[in-house]
Amino acid sequence: MNTSSTTAPSSGGIFSILRRAESWLDDRGRFAWIAAMVLGFIFIWPVGLAFLAYMIWSKRMFSRSSCAERRARHFERHAHHWGGNHSAMRPSGNAAFDAYKTDMLRRLEDEQTAFESFLQRLREAKDKSEFDSFMEDRARAASAAAPAAPTEVARPGEY
Repeated sequence: MNTSSTTAPSSGGIFSILRRAESWLDDRGRFAWIAAMVLGFIFIWPVGLAFLAYMIWSKRMFSRSSCAERRARHFERHAHHWGGNHSAMRPSGNAAFDAYKTDMLRRLEDEQTAFESFLQRLREAKDKSEFDSFMEDRARAASAAAPAAPTEVARPGEY
C-alpha cells in the first residue's frame, strides 16, 4: 500500500521545493518563466540571472511548442487513468466491436503495405527512366565527340 500523496508536502528539502516550483511554472507556460525571471531581476538581480541561465540551459527559452510539451507531460502523468499507452489495443468488452476493430486494422495494414510497394515501384520506374536518359545523353555526347571519318585519304607528301 502506498500512502504517499501528491498534494502533501514531502520532506525532500530544497530540491523538492525547487522541483515543485519548476512543475508549477511549467504548468503555466513560458510566460510564467519570463515573469519569474523579470521579477527576479527587479528584486534580486542574481535570482533573475539564475532564472535566465536555467531557462537557456534547459532550453525552455527557445522551445517552440511549450503547450505541446505541457500536454505530453500531462498525458504522461495521467496515463494510468486512461489505460496506459496501449489503450487502443485493449479489448473493449464488446465482441462485435473488437472483431470490427481487428478487421479494420488488418485492412489498413494491408493497404499500407500495398501503398508502400506502389511507391517502391514508382521509385524504381523513376530511377530506370533517369538512368536510360543518362545513357542516351552519354551516347549522344560520345558520338558528337568522335571525329568524323575522313572522306579523302591524304596521299603521301600532300597536306
